Amino acid sequence: MEGQTGAITMAQFDTAHIRPMTISDIDNVMIVEHSAFDVPWSKKAFENELVNNHFASYFVAEFGEKIIGYCGVWVIVDEAHITNLAVLSGYRGKKVGETLLRHVMLYAQAKGSRTISLEVRVGNDIAKGLYRKLGFRSGGIRKNYYSNNGEDALVMWVRL
Repeated sequence: MEGQTGAITMAQFDTAHIRPMTISDIDNVMIVEHSAFDVPWSKKAFENELVNNHFASYFVAEFGEKIIGYCGVWVIVDEAHITNLAVLSGYRGKKVGETLLRHVMLYAQAKGSRTISLEVRVGNDIAKGLYRKLGFRSGGIRKNYYSNNGEDALVMWVRL
């Protein structure tokens, strides 16, 4: 993929792949994180998740050698929780997020999870559409969940 520029097309996406995130990925994951969120996680938060949280697993989507997205999940006994899902701007709308989420759902199921939950901003219609497409249903509201603007979070879950 040397010399590859610009966003991927659907045909090109077949060459992208999902793999476990490593500590050495964090600097590139931070680029995705800052591209996706107004209040991004810190580098230290990712380091802590990868090193100290034995419930956590994180995966990256790569196109060539470029990290274009990531997804995190906590698997605790028979339940899983999506911590975050982000795709680099310019690569959105190309099923990168869907591919990551499907991968994480299969991973959680293989680890014994029966359900997966997540929170999403009530105003994030694109994300809610993806989650509904993959079978997630509304489970409640967390009032004033997001610290930067007090927006509510919609809790969603799916049985595996």
